[in-house]
Amino acid sequence: MSNTITLTGNLTRDPEIRYTNEGQASATFGLAVNRRWQRRGSEEWEEATSFFDVICWRDLAENVALSLAKGSRAVVTGRLEQRSWENDEGERRSRVEVVADEVGASLRFATAEVSRTERRSAEEAGSAGSSDPAMESAPDADMVGAEA
Repeated sequence: MSNTITLTGNLTRDPEIRYTNEGQASATFGLAVNRRWQRRGSEEWEEATSFFDVICWRDLAENVALSLAKGSRAVVTGRLEQRSWENDEGERRSRVEVVADEVGASLRFATAEVSRTERRSAEEAGSAGSSDPAMESAPDADMVGAEA
């Protein structure tokens, strides 16, 4: 079974970077994906927007935070993951997020300058005690800077 999704859209907010107690970087941002279609037998266009929460880990998180900003057009590939929790009032809540494997600036409406980041050792990257064990074998990401 495969759980892979690729989305292209615009960031709805600047990436917010945080670090776990073990020093692992995570970045979150919102992505708005627009869909536009024309009704059959009509010249009218319809449009719908879907909103997704995206989370990135480690080097990818740092590179995204340095490279993208609100309004940037990005291509995100990753997997869907559902989180559940109980709020202070005892109500069950859940949310579906995209855990990104790759994030890149879309070059459809912009240009980008790409520069390679220095590879860090496992100790520097803090791979011991990772909060996302599924990402342990993930390769380092390239840094992408986008101009809107």
